[in-house]
Amino acid sequence: MSTLDIGLATNASGSLRARTTGAFRTRRDERRYWMLLILFIGVGLLATLGLILYKNPVPVDSPSFIPVVKRRLTAVVAMFIAALCHSFSTVAFQSVTSNRIITPSLLGYESLYSFIQTSVLFFFGAAALVKFTGTGAFFLQVALMIALSLILFGWLLSGKYGNLHLMLLIGIIIGAGLNAVSGFMRRVLSPSEFDLLQARLIGSVNNADAEYFPIVIPLVLVTVLCLYLLSRKLNVLSLGKDVSTAFGVNYQANIILVLVLIAVLMSVSTTLVGPMTFFGFLVALLSYQAAPTYDHRYVLPMAFAIGFCMLTTAYLLLYHVFRAQTVVSVIIELFGGIAFLIVILRKRSL
Repeated sequence: MSTLDIGLATNASGSLRARTTGAFRTRRDERRYWMLLILFIGVGLLATLGLILYKNPVPVDSPSFIPVVKRRLTAVVAMFIAALCHSFSTVAFQSVTSNRIITPSLLGYESLYSFIQTSVLFFFGAAALVKFTGTGAFFLQVALMIALSLILFGWLLSGKYGNLHLMLLIGIIIGAGLNAVSGFMRRVLSPSEFDLLQARLIGSVNNADAEYFPIVIPLVLVTVLCLYLLSRKLNVLSLGKDVSTAFGVNYQANIILVLVLIAVLMSVSTTLVGPMTFFGFLVALLSYQAAPTYDHRYVLPMAFAIGFCMLTTAYLLLYHVFRAQTVVSVIIELFGGIAFLIVILRKRSL
């Protein structure tokens, strides 16, 4: 850990000791951080090996072994992308809004995804929904989500408005409106059509298609790298507009930049694996407990390690141990929702 000497102080015995400051309060906290980070990464890697190799029905010497591993590897890559997107976007979003309860889902990404899928089925039928796949459909949905975000940011974070909380309120209203329209359309669907739609609306790594990876992976990695390089500015932005301005940070421009990066991550993740409303919140909540520091250079990697460990372990246990393949995302969302309620009840406010 790099430290900065800021003077000398005299302790109780009269001897001199150096006074230092850094990302962690004590070396014990720093050691604890690295131990937990290594632990979560190690468990995530072990769970990944388990997902790829455990109970593989095809013998290793069989020609079909590699194709089976590739299919399982597609799910692992989807978990990696989802963990990156939700961990970085949620931590960054909570920092720029100075609120550790809200999530990027408030801006309506998942509501818009649900509205698009429901509209395709409602207006064009089940056959159209089944064919609504491929890179064209994928990037159409991503582009619509990012475009909605840019309109929202450009309208409510510039000019005479410039109000972050107003933007959140408008995002909640838009999301509620889209959910209401989607709910109305779903009510008039036949049971078979509703089942087909519901499979799309439940977040699952099985929804991911390896066809998207050559473009999605570089896009996500570049976006995540940009957010990580903004870690020092996120440290200042989390202190609020007045403090950021006092430190010479262009608050409004940096807030818009961070929100655009968040919009890219959330749009890609939602379109790739489906809605996961409380997953990011749960990951961010645990990362704040595991990383006792304000510095985003350490919080962001911890959040990703926890998210990836959580997804891989949950899918390994529920797929290969408890044989409950369809409830992984439901259980993760359940625990995330419970954690959200506990935090709300303890804080008694947003």
